[in-house]
Amino acid sequence: MTTSTGEEPLILGIESTCDETGVALVRGCTLLADRTATSMDEYARYGGIIPEIASRAHLESFLPTLEAALDEAKVSLADVDAIAVAAGPGLVGSLTVGICAAKALAMSLDKPLYGVNHVLGHLAVDTLVDGPLPERFIGLVVSGGHSNVLLVRDIATDVEELGGTLDDAAGEAFDKVGRLLDLPYPGGPHVDRLSQQGDRNAIRFPRGLAAGKDKERYRYDFSFSGLKTAVARYIEGVRANGHTPNADDICAGFSEAVNDSLTAKAIAAARDHDCDTLVVGGGFSANSRLRELLADRAEAAGITVRMPPLRFCTDNGAQIAAMGAALVKAGVVPSGWTFSPDSAMPLTQPSMLPGR
Repeated sequence: MTTSTGEEPLILGIESTCDETGVALVRGCTLLADRTATSMDEYARYGGIIPEIASRAHLESFLPTLEAALDEAKVSLADVDAIAVAAGPGLVGSLTVGICAAKALAMSLDKPLYGVNHVLGHLAVDTLVDGPLPERFIGLVVSGGHSNVLLVRDIATDVEELGGTLDDAAGEAFDKVGRLLDLPYPGGPHVDRLSQQGDRNAIRFPRGLAAGKDKERYRYDFSFSGLKTAVARYIEGVRANGHTPNADDICAGFSEAVNDSLTAKAIAAARDHDCDTLVVGGGFSANSRLRELLADRAEAAGITVRMPPLRFCTDNGAQIAAMGAALVKAGVVPSGWTFSPDSAMPLTQPSMLPGR
């Protein structure tokens, strides 16, 4: 796609997979605006996301967020060349709000529409920081719902899933341990904060799929459910003996177990597939120990790590616009008007193709 002025196309990205309403505008690898409205604070008393509340929050937030993004970028809807919207994975109700809004805009403006893979957007957003992605790289996606290792030959057309979690994702496990320790919702950031104060060698928690036949059979897979259970049993044992658990050391030992698995398997995948670049994305990529340990191990292995700044770790419109820009640049056909939300959209599917 080329514009009449010779500039790269202006892509409007819409994110509504969970509890963030994100709208962003991207031209090539340049971010012009990125606005996000969140309903996170509404779920503290429930200890988790309530899908119906999230959907209603998207309805209320979309137009103000869109207007704020257009104002920030100093453009109008008429200037937009293509629209990208998260089609999945995510909550069906939340996805539906964003998709309906995107279809209405695209139809009224007569612009091409792309339903994109929200999870791959966590990797694509790095183009807005570090420039074009390498031709071939390993992607590590870590979030509340995903812990996956991907071989990416082209973010827009060719993604192979090498492994993923067999049960809990890393972010999900952190939140569950936070609940075990009676930490505020969401527990993950609090567990990360306490882990920085504790002794990571004080308690040795198990690493899932790291021994015997499992080590090779599940070479790039993760399992954190058993680890979470081990933490629960440890806390129960301490309390049964009339003591108060040392939350700092528990969080430090737990964090080390999770991040040891994530980083070791990501580095192994890069070595095995002769990739010299590892791109990391997702909400859990904000974790302090993950960043530290991965940087150390990658440097020792001669691998370059590309990890977006904290502002791009959680769900945002910029990742969707960046993914849309990649699809447009690759010449991928627009998604058309008939696609529906896919809460379990495969990571090997960068976008919704016509007729799907």
